[in-house]
Order: sequence, then structure tokens, then C-alpha cells
Amino acid sequence: MAKTPIPDDPNPDGTAIPYEQARDELIAVVQKLETGGTSLEEALALWERGEQLAGICQRWLDGARERLAKASGQDADQEADSEEM
Repeated sequence: MAKTPIPDDPNPDGTAIPYEQARDELIAVVQKLETGGTSLEEALALWERGEQLAGICQRWLDGARERLAKASGQDADQEADSEEM
């Protein structure tokens, strides 16, 4: 299965980070921030990386939701609305 490039993916070669890799790295970033003991500059860099990773994960999840909606014949917006209820 070919990887789908994700807009704003921080990889310099333009390939997408797999969802699982982004999720695992995000977990590690959060744990390091929660543990503390970092300089302000390092904490800010970790926070920024965490924001990037969270965005990557969200785009993967949104894409998966759209694919499922298409496969089931539903509009992605209709599916999101039904989940909120």
C-alpha cells in the first residue's frame, strides 16, 4: 500500500510519517514534558513537535474517517454529525 503524503508533514523528503510512528513519538513527547527537568527552550521545542505530531495524527484519522464514509456510502460530515449525538 502506497503512503499518502500529508500536507505540512515535517519530513524533509515529503513522505508521510505513518500514524503509529507519529502517535508513539507524540506519547514520548508528552511523557517527557510531564516528567519535567527540561530547559525552557527544550520544553518549547518539545511542545512544538507535539503540536506537529498531533496534527499529523489528526489528518490520518480524518482521512480514515473519510475513507470509511465513502466505503459505507455516507458523507463524512453526516457521519461526524451522528457521532456527536
